[in-house]
Amino acid sequence: MNKKIIITTLLLCSIWASVFAQERWTLDECVAYALEHNLQLNDFKYTNQSNKETYRQSVRNLLPSVNASSSYLVNYGRAEDPNTGTFVNQDFYSNNYSLESSIDLFQGFQKINAIKASKLLFKATEEEVLQQKYLLAFRVMQAFYDIQFFEGLVEISKEQLTVSQTNYNLVEKQVELGLKAGADLYEAESLLLTDKLNVTQSANQLASAKLTLIQQMNLENTSEIEIAKELPEVGVAEMEMKSDSVYTEAREFLPLIKAQEFRAKAAKKQVAVSRGRLYPSLSFFAGIGTGYFETTRDTLGKTLPFRQQFRDNTSQYIGVNLSVPISNGWSARSQVKQSKIEKLRAENNLKTQEQELFQTIQQLVQDYNSLLVELVQSNQKMEAQNLAFTIAQKRYEKGLINALELFTAKNLYASAQNENLQVKLRSEINKSTLDFYRGLPVFNID
Repeated sequence: MNKKIIITTLLLCSIWASVFAQERWTLDECVAYALEHNLQLNDFKYTNQSNKETYRQSVRNLLPSVNASSSYLVNYGRAEDPNTGTFVNQDFYSNNYSLESSIDLFQGFQKINAIKASKLLFKATEEEVLQQKYLLAFRVMQAFYDIQFFEGLVEISKEQLTVSQTNYNLVEKQVELGLKAGADLYEAESLLLTDKLNVTQSANQLASAKLTLIQQMNLENTSEIEIAKELPEVGVAEMEMKSDSVYTEAREFLPLIKAQEFRAKAAKKQVAVSRGRLYPSLSFFAGIGTGYFETTRDTLGKTLPFRQQFRDNTSQYIGVNLSVPISNGWSARSQVKQSKIEKLRAENNLKTQEQELFQTIQQLVQDYNSLLVELVQSNQKMEAQNLAFTIAQKRYEKGLINALELFTAKNLYASAQNENLQVKLRSEINKSTLDFYRGLPVFNID
């Protein structure tokens, strides 16, 4: 018997140790993990890496091009002798070797403008990667606070269940003593079952909120997560926020706006690239070549050796090439027009993003100022409903009110607690979002 007790005690101790040792995630830890493991974010990083390589290649396009070639040719029947230029009726073979280099001297500054455009696009995707990190961080923050809300809701539901259980036990004793009728016990049982259902529903909502956070973090091989329990302390602001000042601060650093600015500038450079195709182009080239021919023979009719032919047949050349576009189906001018349209589109997208940013900040500031008032009133309402419920509980115990009146007072108090918790968390999310737009360090993101 003692052995069973010892084993049971050790088992319980190990279970409790694992429970207390379970990791509790803070918001910063959740965001950091999500940024490291989010797969959708990787796609934006790959796009940025591709644009980086495109930019590097546009710079390398300024370098001369160098090409080497070699050929082996076998002629059958009547063919031109490459050594004498006469036609011979015999089979022979030949080798040719060449090395050529060319460099563009002028192309209407197309390459220079292409470098600038690709660099701007690379910077744009860098900002877009950062923007996606911020968006992911906000999704994680929303999921994190949703868990805190539903955890609070579960606690409120359990408190209400405890009260209902106590009242049910009290009524049950009173019925046994003949102080109350059996119908009162049915009412108390109905209220108890209602609160049990509320606890179950709140627990299900909490499980769903945890699953959302797990999915946002891409946390594998688990369906459970524990987060820090501390609810944010939301106080009254010293002064109201103004939309214009917050927008001015956000406009200077927000990655989404900066990315669109880079894209608008890149579109302007693309117009210059298209215009460069209307100008003449000038290039310089130089090369060296040699060959070996089976038909090259000495006075005795023997084919000259490879080394001698390779030296004797060597030739060099240099030259320039000028190309003047005259008519190419108007395609170059059409491309200029298309580039101008894309430039206007990019500039319009920038204005649209600026407008949406200002409207978002307007709404956030309005919500912020409204939530400050709501928070004060919500605290007052919760205190008043708590007092009303306490009085109703005492009156119910003395038989001065019925179960329905107690149930109403209890529900009003629970509703006030729920509203107060919602306002607190909404205020925290709203404040964090505005702090972000003001350039304050809300998330630890590079």
